[in-house]
Amino acid sequence: LIPEIPYDPEVVADAIRQRSRAGKNFSIVAVAEGAKSKADAILWQTAIEAKENAENKQQKQKAKARLEELIVQQADNTLRLSKTLEQLTTSESRVTILGYLQRGGTPSAADRLLATRLGTACTALINKGVFGVMVAIHGEQAVPVPLEEVVGKCKTIPLNHPWLETARLVGISLGD
Repeated sequence: LIPEIPYDPEVVADAIRQRSRAGKNFSIVAVAEGAKSKADAILWQTAIEAKENAENKQQKQKAKARLEELIVQQADNTLRLSKTLEQLTTSESRVTILGYLQRGGTPSAADRLLATRLGTACTALINKGVFGVMVAIHGEQAVPVPLEEVVGKCKTIPLNHPWLETARLVGISLGD
């Protein structure tokens, strides 16, 4: 489940039930950070539009507070989905936050090389007096990217991306 495609918990549950009927005794539901149900996506869109269309400071503050409320609710999204799927499928659901596992593991050689590349590139930029940037890997190059270009922005997957088509072709449900 990804942020670009709001999901319907019933569609996800149906995919799990279909796997169960086909003799699969487990299903894995991967939920990307920022993934929202269709109902939550409507709430977000309404709050964003209210903020954009606010005619005065009071309306803008109210809309901003609503968005902050939704951000807090989003933090529990995966746990809420897990409980909903248990109810809809009568199957046990367990939640694992992969970021916690990844940060707790031993870095691979590739992880260490990447960290070294990024770290040395950062040090070189500092020595040159370049600030207000992050270092990104583009192709084989470590390049500075101004923070204004990345802060508060979300890189999304185009809905016609081949990865999404491939996922659907192999039977992966995107919840829509």
